[in-house]
Amino acid sequence: MAYDPSLLQSFLLTLAALQSIAAVQFSVTNIAGTSPGGLRFTKEIGIDYAKQTMETTTNFIWRMLEEDNPSDRKQDVKEVIMTIQDFKGAEAITYGNRINVSAIYLEGYQGNVTWEFTSLIYHEMTHVWQWTGAGQAPIGLIEGIADYTILKANYYPKGFAKPGMGDRWDQGYDFTARFLEYCEGIKSGFVAALNKKMKNAFSVNYFVELLGKSVDELFKEYKAKYNGTVVERNGNEHENVSRMTEYKDRHGSKSRISLS
Repeated sequence: MAYDPSLLQSFLLTLAALQSIAAVQFSVTNIAGTSPGGLRFTKEIGIDYAKQTMETTTNFIWRMLEEDNPSDRKQDVKEVIMTIQDFKGAEAITYGNRINVSAIYLEGYQGNVTWEFTSLIYHEMTHVWQWTGAGQAPIGLIEGIADYTILKANYYPKGFAKPGMGDRWDQGYDFTARFLEYCEGIKSGFVAALNKKMKNAFSVNYFVELLGKSVDELFKEYKAKYNGTVVERNGNEHENVSRMTEYKDRHGSKSRISLS
């Protein structure tokens, strides 16, 4: 049997990934334990499931961003801390390596709250691991990449934007996620490559470097592809009225907030 060096390389990358995830600590604290939302978290989600979801989503994001090599990731993140607490105005707030999840939001969610929590953590954990151009990238792009994660993971809600929706490429959230999906269709690995370029800075010229066209040209072609029509998607049946409302009016009230 002939020696295949690619198999060894693949094995070593897999081993490195397993060692790396083991080196990251995930902690969850429910300080809203006696409130209705805190009690619902304990009953329907639980700390063990939350920790497992943090690890699962981390592995998914590393693969999506093609960060199998630990040196491509944020080296200073050794622990990710989640706190369930009572606050209004957002589903969750992420800053650095800390994720605060609103128990009030969990209390009011109408539907499978475990599914919704998982979707939320795919989005928030992306903020932990993605690059932001040292704070120079448009917030709409940062949030768009986070929603691109839930799109790729098939954890997007029924109210999620359909292909062709959106007025600007950096409108944010699901609108930008759909545009990124279009760019990924032009060049596989685009989102991962864009993220890598944003490690230390940001420039709209990255779109030219990666796809050969300006972001404005690409967005114009994206809109033209659907010619004002909306393509129906094959999605899951999970739906939440309040979250759908947020998606329809992102700029009036942002449901997910990242403070990096």
